[in-house]
Amino acid sequence: MKKIKRKLAVLLLTLASLLVWLPLLLLLSAALMPEDELLWRYLSPLGIGKAPVRAALLPSYPSLEAFTELLIRSPGFFVMFWNSCIQTFPMLLGQLLIGAPAAWAFARLKFPGRRGIFALYVLLMVLPFQVTQVSNYLVLDCLGLLNSHLALILPGIWSTFPVFIMTRSFEAVPGALLEAAYLDGAGELQAFFLVGLPAGYPGIVTAMVLSFIDAWNALEQPVAYLKDMSLWPLSLYLPEIVSDKAAVAFAAGIVMMLPPVLLYLNGEGELEQGLAASGVKE
Repeated sequence: MKKIKRKLAVLLLTLASLLVWLPLLLLLSAALMPEDELLWRYLSPLGIGKAPVRAALLPSYPSLEAFTELLIRSPGFFVMFWNSCIQTFPMLLGQLLIGAPAAWAFARLKFPGRRGIFALYVLLMVLPFQVTQVSNYLVLDCLGLLNSHLALILPGIWSTFPVFIMTRSFEAVPGALLEAAYLDGAGELQAFFLVGLPAGYPGIVTAMVLSFIDAWNALEQPVAYLKDMSLWPLSLYLPEIVSDKAAVAFAAGIVMMLPPVLLYLNGEGELEQGLAASGVKE
């Protein structure tokens, strides 16, 4: 009986995983289709007809024309790709330099108002972007940072979500390690660098991976703060592609998806440990 239940569970999980993979397989298939086949199969979703969708997991005649058009004859794609890198990586560096010490202070230091300030961090974390959009816009306008890369970098650096994730990871650092460091004469700063950062590494990686995915796929912030199209990130490239370049849009979706996927595959172990860090006991 247990074997039957186990087989049923495996079957259900396999079907569920196939449902998750189905959109990605359709995306890859559409990116490899020639223009005429793509239009024939997806007239209705592309808004240029009412014919039924004829989706296929494999193209009839595979073609790399869409990738050639995107990677060789589309300079705008590389400009937006570079913009995404400029806006994302400095933000991650700032989150690490500012968020990690703040998280250590919340997790290990006792100071007046610590719980209240951390509660404020949690409140800011759960607030949607639309709630703070107007106030952020006014602050950036007063600082003269609108329509610049800094309009996305600076608010991202002070994001509260990485601090929350790293705080939970630092709280899971065994107290025995810190006591040993203190007995050896380490100060708080040395304990942070020599014990906190290595022991909290999974939480730091988790915060950086999730922040990267959020910044890489950002839509509302660039639309609200960037008016010059030359500053737009890659996430705004796809909506600008018209129906006669649909194949290029599918190819761009594949290329845009690669950095987060590769980052996840390389940090999968640390990501799982960081998400489970709050349940670790000494």
